Amino acid sequence: MAEREDIDQILKHWPFDPTTVTVRKLSVNSRQVLQLRLDLGLLQMEVKHRPDGKRPHGSKTYLDYLKRQIKKSKEKFVLSEEQRSEIDREFVQYYHRRICWLHLHEFERAVEDADHTLQLMDLSQDHSADEEWTISHEQYRPFVLYHRTQAAALALVEAGGENFGERAIDELNQGLDRIRQLFVKYEAEEQFQEDELVQQLTALRDNLRQRFDLQNTIRERLAQAIASEDYEQAAQLRDQLHGQVGD
Repeated sequence: MAEREDIDQILKHWPFDPTTVTVRKLSVNSRQVLQLRLDLGLLQMEVKHRPDGKRPHGSKTYLDYLKRQIKKSKEKFVLSEEQRSEIDREFVQYYHRRICWLHLHEFERAVEDADHTLQLMDLSQDHSADEEWTISHEQYRPFVLYHRTQAAALALVEAGGENFGERAIDELNQGLDRIRQLFVKYEAEEQFQEDELVQQLTALRDNLRQRFDLQNTIRERLAQAIASEDYEQAAQLRDQLHGQVGD
């Protein structure tokens, strides 16, 4: 084996730590890549489009390719076994990179990769004839939503700007609502409050309220006004909200 192909020195000087995500971003051949240290080696990922850098059938991602195929199809599009296998590959690749972005606090990129995975889940649900395969991915939807919600809220906090604390809390509320809808869909709403991911997002929301000394946001007060049928108050809050968004 040629010396340039030997990664012994890389692994020797970059030890694996099983207690955390061991990742770094560096330049290789004039481009940036991510490297994730694993127990038995490392993964190297591109930072744009597909993590493996490939262009499936000339598309940026396999999701993009499938969208094109669905659009061209004159009949009900059904995923083949080979296509499901390729989707599995893309799921895993985007999972690894999303974990890296979160650990590096590159939250906007984590949101982008989570959105890609959610779109792939939607497509799989709509076009798979294999229910067992679909469920094998759907069971992870709350986990992906958890990552997306956390990353979106923390991206707002890091960016700062006007009302960033309120906007971060609203982002957490929207994410929690999306997760709650899944519990309702699968008739498990009574388990929602006890779910570990839900509790972590709720704790982050409470932490932001305390950290930035925030009370209920305009959206939260609007929801309360509607629930109590105080429509005059609701109208005033809507005006405030529209003014805030317009600014």
